[in-house]
Amino acid sequence: MNEGLRHTARLLSANPFFAGLAPETLTMIAGICRERHLSPREPLFFKGDPSDGLYAIRRGLIRIGTTDDLGQAMTMNVLGAGDVFGEIALLDGRSRTADAVAMEGVDLLFLPRRAFLGLLAREPSIALQVIELLCARLRDVIERMEETTFLPAETRLARRILTLATDYGTEVHASQEELASLTGVTRETVNRQLQLWKRDGILTLGRGRLRIHDLDDIRRLARIEAP
Repeated sequence: MNEGLRHTARLLSANPFFAGLAPETLTMIAGICRERHLSPREPLFFKGDPSDGLYAIRRGLIRIGTTDDLGQAMTMNVLGAGDVFGEIALLDGRSRTADAVAMEGVDLLFLPRRAFLGLLAREPSIALQVIELLCARLRDVIERMEETTFLPAETRLARRILTLATDYGTEVHASQEELASLTGVTRETVNRQLQLWKRDGILTLGRGRLRIHDLDDIRRLARIEAP
């Protein structure tokens, strides 16, 4: 195995989606992988684009969202290191269902669709990983629907901030518009709640970012027990 292939296989093994695969399977995947880099705010693809493959994030953050005919943007998800995306269009061969844009410098591993589908047919363990990924996406959708129905806006906002903190740490880089889209409320509601939490000393606000003083406070507001 050449050094480039070993390097890519090591990168794959560090990704939770690929980590459980056998070394020989990782080597096969490494053989079809390509490394890509995006600059801040650079688009990876847009809704309606043809599917070209599956992406795994090594470093950085990707905003998944869409824009309506009036130019209003809606953030559907923010993905970070270790996340895999593009699986829907990869499997059904139809166009992309959302935009994917880098929020900062991003390093990716790209698996071309045609080669990856051939690998899926030969390696059931990889197919199982994709099925588990799709199930996780569905569970996330169901969970968000339940939150929207049963939880107040401030609890949902705290949960979105806590999720983002998994990638960012205590300094979360997200605009109030993005937080509003992720939470399913208006920007005014987000601003009002953040100002209340700022007054209570829970967080500090900056331009397009916020700093959490104590994650346990956010977990309490999110009604989630500390690990």
